[in-house]
Amino acid sequence: MSLLSCFELGLIDQLRDTPNLTATELGDAVGAKPDAVEQLLFLLVKEGFVAYDEDTAAYSLDALGEVAERDIKRALAYMNLIKVTALRQLFYLTESARTGTVVGLKELYGAEGTLYDAVADHQDLNDSWLTLMNNVTANIDPWFFANVDIPAGSRVLDVAGNTGLGAIHTYQHKASPGLRVTTFDLPDKETKALENFRAAGLQEHLSFVGGNVFDEIPQGFDVVLIKHFLDMFDKDDVFRILQGVNKSLEVGGQVNILVPVYPENIKDTDNYNVDFFPAFFIGCTMGQGGPQKLSTYERWLEECGFKLTKAVTKDSSEIPPDVIPVQAILSATKIA
Repeated sequence: MSLLSCFELGLIDQLRDTPNLTATELGDAVGAKPDAVEQLLFLLVKEGFVAYDEDTAAYSLDALGEVAERDIKRALAYMNLIKVTALRQLFYLTESARTGTVVGLKELYGAEGTLYDAVADHQDLNDSWLTLMNNVTANIDPWFFANVDIPAGSRVLDVAGNTGLGAIHTYQHKASPGLRVTTFDLPDKETKALENFRAAGLQEHLSFVGGNVFDEIPQGFDVVLIKHFLDMFDKDDVFRILQGVNKSLEVGGQVNILVPVYPENIKDTDNYNVDFFPAFFIGCTMGQGGPQKLSTYERWLEECGFKLTKAVTKDSSEIPPDVIPVQAILSATKIA
């Protein structure tokens, strides 16, 4: 919060525009007491983000001055998500774990259900969550589609595809004659999804089907995509989803899954999923869920009637250090 507050106050922008400002000058510029400015900047000086000159008592950007704007925006999206959807709700983490519900959303917003229900009625939650999710989708989809096979002319179903961004990316990355991509999500997503299809000029190739994944998954598709979804649920519900997908496919049909995973060695210090996701899913979004190890997902697919054809984890060296999820792809075909 100290780092994020420095951005929100405008201190970082001030130092980018005018280096070598004192706490008093910064305070005057952003409308804050110089004492508070000095206190907040101690951490940034300690971490090497900002430099402090003892002789002039002036601050300037240190490492933050070398970070590209697109990288800063991505990092700020994560920090804003943590601030808006996590910090307050996690006060009730213990109660959420005990009850299997997101107690913080009810206490703070009067909202029943999950974060994904609450975003429809609370703009602050929606803006924080959707901004990050769109960023995540835009950054990971090129890697995802480079590693999955979608045969020419396939009928593709994007399960829980929200407002259609995944369907748009599917067509853009895997375009072929006759390719059709359908977003499947709750009916209230349809209007925005169709708007997005038209804005992308792809309305002739994309469509929307409304429904609930736990009722019935539409049939008649060659390929099913499940992205940013399975990790939201505990094992029983994951099995319901995978068994529903299995039922919707003909023998030989394929499913491609994108999901964050825990390392096989849970003590791996290069993987931050364990640091973040358990508390986030149980206390902030679903009251259940969380990623699993890749080997666990492989076993679950096989138990639900699929034959694994591919499993690959994103190389951690290719992931920017501010990005939390380490993603994996699992591809499988339905067996008789």
